Amino acid sequence: MENSYDVIVLGGGLAGLTLSVQLKLARPEIRIIVLEKRESEAATAAHKVGESTVELGTYYLREVLKMKTYLEKHELPKHGLRFFFPSHHKEDIVTRVELGPRERPPVPSHQLDRGTLENELVRRTRELGTEVVLGARVKDVNLDKQGQEVIYIKNKEEVKVKGLWVVDATSRVSILKRKLKFEKEAEHAACAVWWRLKGVIDVGDWTDNKKWQAELKPGLRLLSTVHFMDKGYWVWVIPLGSKNTSIGIVADPAIHPFDTYNTYEKAMKWLQINEPICYKMLEPKTPELMDFMILRHYAHDSERLFSEDRWAVTGEAGAFLDPLYSPGTDFIAMSNGYLSDLILRDLQGEDISMRAAIYEKTHLTLFRNWLPVYQDKYPLMGRTQVMVAKILWDWTTYWSVPCLLYTNNALTDLKMLKEFFSSATSLGRKFGELNKRMQDMFVAWGPHDNEVFSNRYVDPLDFSYMLDFQRNLSAQLAPADLVQKITANMKMLEQVASEIFRLVSHQLHGTPLDMKVDPYKISLQQGADIGQADGLPMDPLLAKEVRKMWFYKQTQAVV
Repeated sequence: MENSYDVIVLGGGLAGLTLSVQLKLARPEIRIIVLEKRESEAATAAHKVGESTVELGTYYLREVLKMKTYLEKHELPKHGLRFFFPSHHKEDIVTRVELGPRERPPVPSHQLDRGTLENELVRRTRELGTEVVLGARVKDVNLDKQGQEVIYIKNKEEVKVKGLWVVDATSRVSILKRKLKFEKEAEHAACAVWWRLKGVIDVGDWTDNKKWQAELKPGLRLLSTVHFMDKGYWVWVIPLGSKNTSIGIVADPAIHPFDTYNTYEKAMKWLQINEPICYKMLEPKTPELMDFMILRHYAHDSERLFSEDRWAVTGEAGAFLDPLYSPGTDFIAMSNGYLSDLILRDLQGEDISMRAAIYEKTHLTLFRNWLPVYQDKYPLMGRTQVMVAKILWDWTTYWSVPCLLYTNNALTDLKMLKEFFSSATSLGRKFGELNKRMQDMFVAWGPHDNEVFSNRYVDPLDFSYMLDFQRNLSAQLAPADLVQKITANMKMLEQVASEIFRLVSHQLHGTPLDMKVDPYKISLQQGADIGQADGLPMDPLLAKEVRKMWFYKQTQAVV
């Protein structure tokens, strides 16, 4: 039938285009139409919040979508995430505590010029047989499991198309979410502004201090996603393959009101006050300003994601948390993984009702387990010791469980999902509980971490357990071996959590550094049952590793 498709995708941004490519690679004969409102090719503009990938999203682009060659040829390699914390002389980058890898991490990631990437995805999906309609403004969607109808406007004419499935990838426009009223607020308030400047900006050139420059090989700081942090905010500097640079300010409005930086002129004045080194290096480039974007209260949740009635939302049309650790492509990868599995099974005649419900619950659980990583954490960003411990913990948890689940296809394996999420004692539930305990501890610790540190360098890959987690990210494991591996990883996470807690509790309360600790009961509240007889004993070798992140004087030697 003319104007009839298997899948109608609303929105031709990253989420919708990657889904279309993923489906076509799996089933070349599938009929897909992508409706995108922009009139022509995407501009190479900073039109999204953040422009870099981390390991999970990178695996999706490189391996699932077969874009390894394109990424290595046309997008910049990423030298990890890099953080600079406040010092008494913030205008001198040398004085600031720096956290980031010295060498290239074992697992690659990329800095993305989103416009360039999305244009390449349009080319690829069209080459695979997808119909991509530019200049298509969606007017209405009429949902019917037996045949969805989408009405759109093209060249002032109304066009109707029918499809078995309709997928909303319209980002924050969220057509289906608004139509079916399943919006849900995320309990995380933060705002962002961002802009591009013409030319390459290398923070490695922001001082002529030879010792500082020699910490890394030339050019590696340039390729990092750089974060400058202090109380209530972080500022990003990201290089782009177009040889331009993306700059952004992300802040808690309770600490830094949005109207103090929501125009370019205000943003530069804000930098002059809060990040003088950034202002000094960026202000002369004002004539090279290419664009300026704003987004108030960007975090949002969703009550629904996937329906057995053959509709779904993906990408930011569903839920979005925070750009701090560049997770946007990660959530697109996971969401599209669930969705492509549902669509392909449905087209084969399989009953997907149970899978749709399980996938939706699992994805929302993962999303909400990630929320404590960001919620109430912006006030801590001026607390160097807390943030160093927290960032390293966040990376450790990310590499050890979610990445492995995704790269081993466990998130679409019902037996594996049952293993990880179904019972109160499952690994997934324990993982969420352990992370929540640690995130709560960081918040409780914050008011007590008042010292300003300087001239320190922390390399996450100097920690042997973190290096092992990184190296194992691409391991392809049989289901039984995956369960065994993540069980072992959880034991390591429990031990790392206990070692960090011992250091913090000793600093605050003078408790013994060798006390036993139950990581699921940790609390910094005065008088709490801190040491548990049935807790984990100190591991001397791991304790020595963890202390590489500790800046305060240690008054008790490791036993």
